[in-house]
Amino acid sequence: MKRAFLIVLDSFGIGPLPDCLDFGDKCPNTLKSTTKSQLLKIPNLISLGLGNIDGVDCIEKTDTPLAIYGRAMEKSRGKDTTVGHWELAGVISENPLPTYKNGFPPEVIEEFERLCNRSVICNKPYSGTQVIYDYGKTHIETGALIVYTSADSVFQIASHEDVVPIDELYRYCEIARGMLVGKHGVGRVIARPFVGEFPNFKRTANRRDFSLAPSGKTILDTLSENNYDVISIGKINDIFAGRGITESNKTKSNLDGIKRTLEYLDKDFCGLCFTNLVDFDMLYGHRNDIDGYASALSEFDRFIPTILEKLRDEDLLIITADHGCDPGDTSTDHTREYIPVLVCKKWATSKNLGTLDSFCEIGDMVLKHFNLK
Repeated sequence: MKRAFLIVLDSFGIGPLPDCLDFGDKCPNTLKSTTKSQLLKIPNLISLGLGNIDGVDCIEKTDTPLAIYGRAMEKSRGKDTTVGHWELAGVISENPLPTYKNGFPPEVIEEFERLCNRSVICNKPYSGTQVIYDYGKTHIETGALIVYTSADSVFQIASHEDVVPIDELYRYCEIARGMLVGKHGVGRVIARPFVGEFPNFKRTANRRDFSLAPSGKTILDTLSENNYDVISIGKINDIFAGRGITESNKTKSNLDGIKRTLEYLDKDFCGLCFTNLVDFDMLYGHRNDIDGYASALSEFDRFIPTILEKLRDEDLLIITADHGCDPGDTSTDHTREYIPVLVCKKWATSKNLGTLDSFCEIGDMVLKHFNLK
């Protein structure tokens, strides 16, 4: 009974891609920034060979790496969650998804207001925590929806759970998703509910992503078509618009995602368990929180021995990322970086994969594990 575990440390880049300047990044390095924190303790990632990866010079190497190790370049024209995960799953996005550095055009906002029968406030690129601080009070007083974007291809809707019930917010997101196609086909429409009183608003775990369906066939499609299980943990189901997923598990935090993954390591199934740990990106990378990012990495690191112990003889484990989000960068945006590739199989001999030409090669490893093309 073959199983594969693909764990994405969301935004864990390990150094600048050669074309990073084309994406507005000077010299990003998410891993290197975390080494500035005294809270970073990652002996198990180091033992797997993280420091042995080409180009990684900010942490120690090991003479006896436990994993097959390497790094991967992104071929897609982007640096966000959607195109990163799609490429991991075998789909290269040759054209960038639309972004809105000046907010969405009037025809989009006016049609959204008409369909929802609610007005819109903000409509600018904004930090998700700052936007509810600046507009939350007005939203509560008027019922207007807070719509904002970022450097990524996203249409985000924030509302207070006492003003707009969760199901209603999700319905507004579905309306936006139905509208935003063609030239305005953003990668994700995101529900961003919050609670509390001004100025102590707090975002909740009821976030939900409404993604475009992948533009091509993914490894998830191939696996499910061949009667393999495809289990999603975290926001994987949202990223792929549910396509190819046979079982979905929502999570509230990295720790929750890790624990769910450990539960599946103890279960009998035949197929892929695909996990996204979003806190690295959402809570720490975008907020330039180096200590927080370092602590989250350290937390994941502590579970690696348990994960390895639970692997069965025929299991495949891949630990990787989807893009960078350097917490030491001057911006709060994603960063165009190499991603780590750490491959664990019992009885496999460690080797250096060097630099993979595309994230797609990671998905290819998964299919080869199941003798699929």
